[in-house]
Amino acid sequence: MNSQRNGWRASLQHRTFGVALTIAAGLMLAGTLAAPAAAQSIPEGDIHLVVAFPPGSGSDVLVRFLAEKLRPVSGRTVVVENKPGAAGNIATQYMTRSKPNGLTIFVHPANTLASNFHLIKNNPVNAVKDVQVAATINKQTVMLVVDAKRPWKTMGDLTAHLRKVGDKGTYATAGSSSVIMCALYKDAAKLESVEVNYKTAPDSLNDMASGVIDFACHDPLFALTHQREGRFRILGVATGERLTAAPDLPTMTEAGYPMDLSGWFAAMVPAGTPKSIVQQVNSWFGEITSQEDTKRFLQNSGSDVWVTTPEEGQAQLAKDIEDWGKYVSIAKLLPQ
Repeated sequence: MNSQRNGWRASLQHRTFGVALTIAAGLMLAGTLAAPAAAQSIPEGDIHLVVAFPPGSGSDVLVRFLAEKLRPVSGRTVVVENKPGAAGNIATQYMTRSKPNGLTIFVHPANTLASNFHLIKNNPVNAVKDVQVAATINKQTVMLVVDAKRPWKTMGDLTAHLRKVGDKGTYATAGSSSVIMCALYKDAAKLESVEVNYKTAPDSLNDMASGVIDFACHDPLFALTHQREGRFRILGVATGERLTAAPDLPTMTEAGYPMDLSGWFAAMVPAGTPKSIVQQVNSWFGEITSQEDTKRFLQNSGSDVWVTTPEEGQAQLAKDIEDWGKYVSIAKLLPQ
């Protein structure tokens, strides 16, 4: 009888041990299935900052400054790639078609993507679906300038001249934001002036200096740089309120031509980039824009630091796409 009881006891212990192993294995499997996927990180390799304008342009100067700051922050080699053309769409497509691994970052005015959404016919880039804002950098605006040798000191002076000369008046544009600002001014002032579109802002300099062009709308870094060098006089900015970085410059609204075209630069990556990588890019640029020399650089270029989360930046891009549809309609511009 004792031997029989001992056999039952051994059998029970064996079964209990087996059940315990089964439960433990099940718990381990459940834990593995429930555990979140490991956060993906940016792979080893050089970082490429893409700029949509040629060397020497305002955007190029900004991107190269940021590239120098990104090198120590990321611990990587940073290469700047200039891919101008098609109002920034060549560079945009290049970025959206790159691997979503954080090694290709497009630093560009997000509002230009928003305007191109409406101004480029059969646009191969859908900014809503193809682009992810990783980090916002600054807020800025377009500025209306005249050559410093011309006699006009205010928007009133310029408008009086342009009304007098009718369709003999001319103005330079380069980029969609430039086109919109000038078109809104022309519409509000009831002008007949003729647009001359240039591939880049520097291409218009000789015609401005020779008097072929009466006025132009340019990005703030380009405009302020040439004002400091004595080539330009800035008559108005396109924001609804004066810029903190340039409080002495009057707004177009103050002059009687209502508009509020606030632009902003962002670091953008392809849609589908893992969230952990997007957050890493956001962290890098957040560190850069918190540095005092970066703040001074942006202020000197006529812009204010603007930092958001990727989600807030993406929401702002969507809002801008909607808003720029209204601006394009007001300016009576047709997709080309």
